Amino acid sequence: MGDKGTSNHTEVTDFILVGFKVRPELHVLLFLLFLFVYAMILIGNVGMMAIIMTDPRLNTPMYFFLGNLSFIDLFYSTVIAPKAIINFWSESKSISFAGCMTQLFLFALFIVTEGFLLAAMAYDRFIAICNPLLYSVQMSTRLCIQLVAGSYLCGCITSVLQTSMTFTLSFCSSRAIDHFYCDSRPLQRISCSDIFTYKMISFFLSGIIILPTVIVIIVSYMYIVSTVLKIHSTEGRKKAFSTCSSHLGVVSVLYGAVFFMYLTPDRFPELSKVASLCYTLVTPMLNPLIYSLRNKDVKEALKKILEKKNTVL
Repeated sequence: MGDKGTSNHTEVTDFILVGFKVRPELHVLLFLLFLFVYAMILIGNVGMMAIIMTDPRLNTPMYFFLGNLSFIDLFYSTVIAPKAIINFWSESKSISFAGCMTQLFLFALFIVTEGFLLAAMAYDRFIAICNPLLYSVQMSTRLCIQLVAGSYLCGCITSVLQTSMTFTLSFCSSRAIDHFYCDSRPLQRISCSDIFTYKMISFFLSGIIILPTVIVIIVSYMYIVSTVLKIHSTEGRKKAFSTCSSHLGVVSVLYGAVFFMYLTPDRFPELSKVASLCYTLVTPMLNPLIYSLRNKDVKEALKKILEKKNTVL
């Protein structure tokens, strides 16, 4: 056996994305399933952004955040889905070293940005319900832009650190990534470097990303629940909860899948793939449905657009 230190990642020119370990005849079914889900993501998120941009009634902080959420969902699923779809037909299933690095960088950028954006949306709901009279003052256009820009900045910094750390590892044992996209955990498995320090830094990095966002969301909803319970009318309580239920649904699906994936032991890679599938494709597909079906304003705006189109026809 050679010395681990004699080989480094520069000798690797490409990787193999193993994907799902299923019978070859099921690849056609997975191809159709991924294609359908990705088509739904495109239709749902582009449609949501179009509705928000064209209806003046939706020119509020809540829908500004929602439009950015749709943008993020659209792009991070686009980083993953097309390559996965192609690989169901491809014999080689290869991805270049630069392509793998780019995929990891962009995915980390958008998924971390989404976490911070969901925290900003929780804060927005907290102000709307707990301080409604000061809402328009506190949630100013400037603050909304700063929160979104800050989310992207945090995502970018994290992505640069995560990607640079991952691709300074040595890959000399195997090129086969046991996943359907380039992610840090499966890349760790094929590294022949000592990854103890890498794991510690990654754990610390995950902590400073996840903890603040989760704390903001939990504290915001503690105040929201406390305020709503003080509302005497049943109709008032129902209306207040309805404005938060969509956001809570999105947060639950995303963080549930992320925690499940990172808590799954390395000896069960197929479970990690299923969890990854939830937040890379299922969540971006469900988010527009959750917000459109649970939101009266969005449904009315969509109805207005459809009626205008029918009138033109």
